Amino acid sequence: MIRPCSIVHYMKIVHFQTIRECSTSTTSWNTQLRELAKEGLFREGLELYRQMLRSNAFPNIFTFPFTLKSCAALSLPFSGSQLHCHVVKTGCESDPYVQSSLISMYCKCSLIVNGQKLFDQSPQPRKLTVCYNALISGYTLNFQFPSASLLFCRMRRTGVAFDDITMLSLIPVCTLPVHLGFGMSLHACNVKWALDTGPSVVNCLLTMYVRCGSVDHARRLFDAMPKKDLISWNAMINGYSQNGLATHVLDLYHKMESSGVEPDAVTLVGVLSTCSHLGAHSVGYEIEQKIACKGLGFNLFLTNALINMYARCGNLTRGRRIFDDMPEKSIMSWTALIVGYGMHGQGETAVQLFDEMLRTGIFPDGAAFVSVLSACSHAGLMERGLEYFSQMEKNYGLKPGPEHHACIVDLLGRAGQLQQARELIASMPVEPDGAVWGALLAACKTHGNVELAEVAFEHVIKLEPTNVGYYVLLSNIYSEAKDLDGVARIRVMMRERKLRKDPGCSYVEHKGKVHLFLADDRTHPQTKEIYMMLDGLEDLVKETDDWKQSPKKRSEGAGIHSEKLAIVFGLLNSHSGEEIVVMKNLRICGDCHLFIKQVSKIVDRKIVVRDASRFHHFRDGLCSCNDYW
Repeated sequence: MIRPCSIVHYMKIVHFQTIRECSTSTTSWNTQLRELAKEGLFREGLELYRQMLRSNAFPNIFTFPFTLKSCAALSLPFSGSQLHCHVVKTGCESDPYVQSSLISMYCKCSLIVNGQKLFDQSPQPRKLTVCYNALISGYTLNFQFPSASLLFCRMRRTGVAFDDITMLSLIPVCTLPVHLGFGMSLHACNVKWALDTGPSVVNCLLTMYVRCGSVDHARRLFDAMPKKDLISWNAMINGYSQNGLATHVLDLYHKMESSGVEPDAVTLVGVLSTCSHLGAHSVGYEIEQKIACKGLGFNLFLTNALINMYARCGNLTRGRRIFDDMPEKSIMSWTALIVGYGMHGQGETAVQLFDEMLRTGIFPDGAAFVSVLSACSHAGLMERGLEYFSQMEKNYGLKPGPEHHACIVDLLGRAGQLQQARELIASMPVEPDGAVWGALLAACKTHGNVELAEVAFEHVIKLEPTNVGYYVLLSNIYSEAKDLDGVARIRVMMRERKLRKDPGCSYVEHKGKVHLFLADDRTHPQTKEIYMMLDGLEDLVKETDDWKQSPKKRSEGAGIHSEKLAIVFGLLNSHSGEEIVVMKNLRICGDCHLFIKQVSKIVDRKIVVRDASRFHHFRDGLCSCNDYW
């Protein structure tokens, strides 16, 4: 019995039934089967095939591709095997299109061995491009990527031509940097045989280069495209976003708008992610207005991206308002807001929100627990954090992973419970990763424990030997302990391993444009005014009692750090009383933290700085972190 469908589909079926009453020719049946397969009415197509057999019509090579496609779409291997018998009985097995449909059916029904046997049993002259494509696609569909690449090489050796379909099956296999060489060879084949003009293949190549981390190759390919569609723009925008090239995303997005291509939800999610990274609040606000105008307000992914963007841009109030207005909230919605409160040091609110989520009946996942444990750590809520940690497996059947243990090690470490943190690591049921030992190393710096820091460092560099941050962290620990030999050893180690400290950079938004500053930066057009004002502020700060009574921490890095320059730029280009918001890629140092506290009091401004781990809200000489970061 045919299932209910739309009026158009119903009228087509009525039309087919009329044809069937007038004629029993195979051509009429094939026409009906083709239309049903085209409309995605696969069950109806199989039922029609049964009626065809009962009417004594004889199926031919044009019948089976449609019926086999229906079996593949519905994943009916038994019915597909029966059809294979029909193919053999009718003498159609030698037709390459029927054979390719059989191979494709077996592969899509997870019977890849059957498809491979069928392919191997066919003599080479009958193996046309469609047969190779069917098996290559089957290999990739079943994650047998080496077999797919080997079959392509065999295809080339035997002189069988490849086409766009071959490429669209093979190129998506290249998803890691180690696959780049094979992906580039496929690109070369496309150029050599003039297949690179098809938009589908070019977009596929764009995505391949992005996933393999070669954004420069992707951009050159993108710029060479005579006509770019929405998929092309999305591939390039999300490629920049995923590879941490945030400033390029905004430039490309503005070019996309100028070209007249309308963004969709995929585009806007990528741009919002970039706004989150750069703190581009005003651009994010424009995106929110565009979402409303395009009627995309009910898109859950976009709404969650908006909450995350506002929280990470320092406007937690707006993020909470969007959250409260949501008619339906997912676990990601709750987690995004909990993370936001945790980053802003509002641990109590984050905990209340997590408890409210539980009361609504939403089952927490691992990411939700990471968010609340991190919030407890930043706010110093040790007992509450330990309670949530113990509830994970006992109440919710979730086994804590390394990321959860890293949060607890950080929680205990910040509270000065270094030995307890060390014991927790020793008792972990899973192997501790770099983040776990890194959390202990950071805690050792906070409390000046050189001996335990060396133990943590020894473990962490075995797991993450190229992570420069850990070398710098231990060097700073030695420096604060006046161990110059230790500092020298770390420098030698970094030199031998050809490691360099990541340059600190800070972003501040002004009139919709993001301004980037590096340490000791003198490239900005307002450099003269910035340094003149900075000198004056430093003189005033040095006269304050807090500065005189506090130990200086310039050993953490010589020169003028980027956040100072960004803050002064913000002061020069804003009105009195206006909030200054700065984003930094590294952890803020003690010297800058103390400096900004005093500046907030001197200029009577609220200054917000987001560093690598959290937000600092400076006002009247105080910071929201209570010097606990």
